[in-house]
Amino acid sequence: MFCSSFNSAQNAPTTVGNGNINQASVSDSADSGSVIKRTFVEGFQKKYTDKAFVYQFKTPEKNAWDRFKEWLAHIFKNIFRFTNNQTSLNFVEILLKTIAILIVVFVIYLLVKALMNKEGQWIFGKDSDKKLIHYTEIERKLQLKDFEDLIHNTLTTGEKRLTIRYYYLWLLKKMAHQQWIEWDIEKTNSDYLYELQTQSRKDDFAYLSYLYNYIWYGEFELDQTTFEKAKAAFEKAIKSMGNV
Repeated sequence: MFCSSFNSAQNAPTTVGNGNINQASVSDSADSGSVIKRTFVEGFQKKYTDKAFVYQFKTPEKNAWDRFKEWLAHIFKNIFRFTNNQTSLNFVEILLKTIAILIVVFVIYLLVKALMNKEGQWIFGKDSDKKLIHYTEIERKLQLKDFEDLIHNTLTTGEKRLTIRYYYLWLLKKMAHQQWIEWDIEKTNSDYLYELQTQSRKDDFAYLSYLYNYIWYGEFELDQTTFEKAKAAFEKAIKSMGNV
């Protein structure tokens, strides 16, 4: 009886939870040595390269700029008695950004000023390179130039500004001939003004220099009245120094 019951229990199905598993089937599967094959999506490794899967934190290396900021932060911390290093570092960040903005604004200001300078049109204008070489060559050969002929040509072509420039160079030639000044292409109006010995000559040259700078470098339409006034002033001064 006992043996019969035991044999029946052996052949009875095994119950797990709510389902029945056939023991024979399990044994047959286990004895058969079959292997379940699993497949993976191509490139699945990339999924696990995100920061969430990195369990070992590595402190990033500091570059020279970071070390410089920390050095500044240490100095300011001692000066202003900051409570901690981070507060001092934040102050340095704000300070450096402010300085960078000020530098950019200053550079823009210089560029705008250069473009709006009275000499801007002469330097950046059309055919400026050609004119600059031409004028410099005249100045280098100042003593050899016949300014009366040059002025006559510019009056014919209506180049009023160029006429006044020739009058100014002719004036310098006359002053050098009178030994009032020593001509040098590198000298400025202020240099020549300093060389003049009498106050009357200083006053006359200062006024004529003003007319020249105003007309030659001025970015405006030169009217006939202003031109005639300047032309008469230069002619009077040049005539007073005799023929050269």
